Amino acid sequence: MNNRINGFGTEENRNQEQICCLVENGHRCTRRAGNASYSKRIQKIVQQRKLKLNIDIGVRHIYICDYHKNMIQSVRTKRRRNESECGRDSPEYEADLPDIDFFAMPVNTLRRYKRHYKLQTRPGLSKAQLAETVSRHFRTIPVVEKEALTFFIYMAKCSKNRFDQPKHSESS
Repeated sequence: MNNRINGFGTEENRNQEQICCLVENGHRCTRRAGNASYSKRIQKIVQQRKLKLNIDIGVRHIYICDYHKNMIQSVRTKRRRNESECGRDSPEYEADLPDIDFFAMPVNTLRRYKRHYKLQTRPGLSKAQLAETVSRHFRTIPVVEKEALTFFIYMAKCSKNRFDQPKHSESS
């Protein structure tokens, strides 16, 4: 009985028998393939980011190794910045960016964000377009790290939800 899928016996044996399907800089990757696949969407990202990765035409699968999966994910989450921004063009700053998946958020949350920041968009955006707009805007918000940490520590110590705002009473 020959129950072979994609040229391999069982799902358990697949990862042991397959190697990454990618060719990087003209050299075939020899790492063990994981469960991530080199889909059309991923191929488009690789092409847009000008990575020197191609699929080996001789392979019978599209599974890639964890190394290439992480490489592709890292270029997806990196922010592009103008060099004119004050000191934020260093590679160390790029690594500190938060990974927030706006595409996983509910549409109502994205709409509230858009409304709160008064973002100008055309009507009838899809969820993906709205998430992309919100993501682009979110990346442009400057954060003064010292102030943010001070605020966080204050809130944690006082167990409060917001700063105590003094009540302006009109009685004299």
